[in-house]
Amino acid sequence: MTAADAGRRFRHVAERRAWTGRRLSVSVVDVEAPDGTRHPREVVRHQGAVAVAPLHDDGTVTLVRQYRAALDQDLWEIPAGLRDVDGEPTEETARRELAEEAGLRADRLEPLVTFHNSAGFSDEAVVIYLATGLTDVPDDRQGVEEQHMLVERKPLTEALAMVDDGRITDAKTVIAVLDIARRRVGAP
Repeated sequence: MTAADAGRRFRHVAERRAWTGRRLSVSVVDVEAPDGTRHPREVVRHQGAVAVAPLHDDGTVTLVRQYRAALDQDLWEIPAGLRDVDGEPTEETARRELAEEAGLRADRLEPLVTFHNSAGFSDEAVVIYLATGLTDVPDDRQGVEEQHMLVERKPLTEALAMVDDGRITDAKTVIAVLDIARRRVGAP
């Protein structure tokens, strides 16, 4: 963006809450365009989430297969959860979710990436960590979907094949598997 463009940016000028649910809300945001016109936009407000890619010393990754009501199907995913504890650092959320869902504890957590799922209509951000130095701990599955999910270790090569052939379609999991594979082969 040039200095001349700096004064010609979009900006929020008003916002009203249209609906509030248990985990998210919807607002109508009035956006002023660079030409001064105003446009309403519906925005899903979300507290954000944290995901953990558990990479074992033998090159396997732990995945969970969990029912997702929005799609009415089971998805292969890395363990993840909402940022639903006020003030909890993302690393602590990652450790909690890893233990709850996969029954694992990590000696090391390394931030992989933060991404926005659907920036066209939602402010949700997901922080993904790489977990290594893994040991088993008791799990503590919270919701009904978690209580019925399958937890499996897959070779990284199989997880990559699952991305390639469409068995893994969950965005955070696709991103994590591809990023881990890129790091393991030393690609930039």
